[in-house]
This record gives sequence, structure tokens and C-alpha cells, in this order.
Amino acid sequence: MDLVALRAERLRAHRLSSPADSVTAAAAHMTATQAQEFWGGRWALAARAVGTPALRDVDAAFAQPGGLVRSWTQRGTLHIVPAADLSWMLSVTAERQTRQYAGVHRGLGIDAEILSRAETAARAALAGGNRITRAEFAAVLEAVGIDTSRMRGNHVFSALALREVVVLGPVVPREGGPTREQYVVAPEDWIPDAARPADPLAELFVRYIRSHGPAGTGDFGWWTGLPKGLSQRAREDAGDRVVEVEDGLFVSADTPPPAAVAPVLALPPFEEYYLSYLDRTTPCAPEFTRRIGPSMNGIVKPVLVADGEIVGLWSHSVAAGKHHLAPVPELFGEADAAEVERALARFGRFITG
Repeated sequence: MDLVALRAERLRAHRLSSPADSVTAAAAHMTATQAQEFWGGRWALAARAVGTPALRDVDAAFAQPGGLVRSWTQRGTLHIVPAADLSWMLSVTAERQTRQYAGVHRGLGIDAEILSRAETAARAALAGGNRITRAEFAAVLEAVGIDTSRMRGNHVFSALALREVVVLGPVVPREGGPTREQYVVAPEDWIPDAARPADPLAELFVRYIRSHGPAGTGDFGWWTGLPKGLSQRAREDAGDRVVEVEDGLFVSADTPPPAAVAPVLALPPFEEYYLSYLDRTTPCAPEFTRRIGPSMNGIVKPVLVADGEIVGLWSHSVAAGKHHLAPVPELFGEADAAEVERALARFGRFITG
């Protein structure tokens, strides 16, 4: 498959050239959307939906039980997921993530007794449908003698999330700027019972190919953080739900049709279209990947995409009092200035709306 065709097919799979009917439909299609930067993950969904969804529209999807939640679904990284998908995804990825951080926990003195004490305290604090902020959660830990300094509180929180004791749910209101924090809630209160796939590993492979294909088992392994053997098994168990279009490249049997979209897209930090593959030179010339990231501190910058190719970066502050300012582009070369401005203006309407 030539580069132009591969980019076009991936744009379509990502819902960037065939937008979903709503932000919740976009989230369901993507299954897991990377969201260390909370505003970025929400913009990723809005950019994949028809019309001009505003930040408040995405926040509304977090506001009701059974909507959207955020948790460490894979690779020790925060993702936005439909609430109904969280438990079965963690059944595939949680054990490996727990092992991944075992050494860090030992270095911080986080052991089984501390996690048990934290779980008991968290369940008590969230009982009866209660919701608390992350700062209040830290106070709950401190109250039972658990030191939250040196990132210990964050590691305890993520460990409890992998155990499905806590999850990030509704957005905490904020005056004077975009919302940027979520309440901690109990999954049993916030996530309704949902049908579990017969084979969660195969289902995850099908979902990845549906939203990221054409792609291979190595790409799936990177995206999920799963080893080669499990990734290959996932592909085998997926059977004819995926189609091999070229040696080692698969697409979904139900790829959406393309639609007319803007020729330039302003996409968020940690954008799935760029990040979620072993080879990131498909959407981007190799000489520019270092400027995008991941950097030494793990940051991946927002990108400008024209006809499937990354043509530049952009920056914007979501700080109170600055979020209304226009985003600033940084082009790698030639690009249609008017279309770049339109793409960034769409984001501007999102973040201020």
C-alpha cells in the first residue's frame, strides 16, 4: 500500500475523514483515546465528531453514570474510554501494567499492606455515590497514615484504578478557564453492568484495527503494551472480523465511508493518528518526528495535518485568562495559511465554548 493510500485509510479509520455523529460515538469508535493532557483527549474526540462540539459538550458526556470515564487502560497511560468498556479492557491489560510498575512501587515503599489500607479508605470515602477531588483523595490517604509525597499518592491512585476501586468521572467545575480536573468516583456507582466480550483480547484487537487500521500486530502490541505472543494470539482469535489487505496489515470489515472534511486538521497532544503505531514516519517525514515527540519527558506536541501528512505544530495555553487567545502555528514548510487558520479557529471555538 503506497503512502498516500495508507494515510487516507487511516484518516478514515480514525474518524478524521468520516466524523462520528457525536463525541460519545467517536469515543465508542476509538475505544481508548490517549488523554494524559485532559483537554487534549477531549479535543481528540471533538475533532472526530460532526459539527463544532464545544468543551462543554464533551464534559457533558462525563457527567452521567455510564458515559465517559478516564483511567489507566494501557501502557500506564491515561485514556478516555466509554464506561461500559473499562472493565473488560482492564481484564486484558491491568496485570501487565501492575507488573510494569512493581519496581517503582518497591522503590517508593508502596507494598500490598499500603494498597489494602488505601483501598479500604477509598471505598469508605466514596460510599453512597460520593465523589471527591484528587486533593481530597490525597487527604483520605494521609488520614490513614499513607504518605503521598514523591508521587506516592499518584502511584497509589493509579494502582487502585487498575484494581477498579476508583475511576475519574465527572468534571470538576472551574471559574475563569477550561475545566481540567475530574472527580474521583467508585466504578460500581458510575459504571453500569455491561456485556463482557466472549474474548476480550480478540475484541481489543478488532477495536484497534477498526479505529487505527491499516495496522499490524506490532502496532497493536505497542498501543496496548502487550507482548508479541499475546498480540499475535489476539490477531488469530479475531478471525475474519479483520481483513489482511497487505502482508501484515489489517483493516476492519466495517470501515466507515469517507466524507468531505477540512483539508487541514489541528490535532491534540498525544494524537492517536501519529502516536499509536510502531512506525510514526507514515504520517510524518522522519526529520520532523523528534520535534513532535515523544520527548525525553514523554511529551508529544499538538500537530497540524494536511491530507494525512503532519505539516507543523501548534501551541495554546489553557490557563485561566489565556485560553481565549489564538493558538500559534509552527509550520515545517509550505501549507495553506487560510486553512491552517480555519483549523486552529475550530479548536478556539471548542476550548472557549
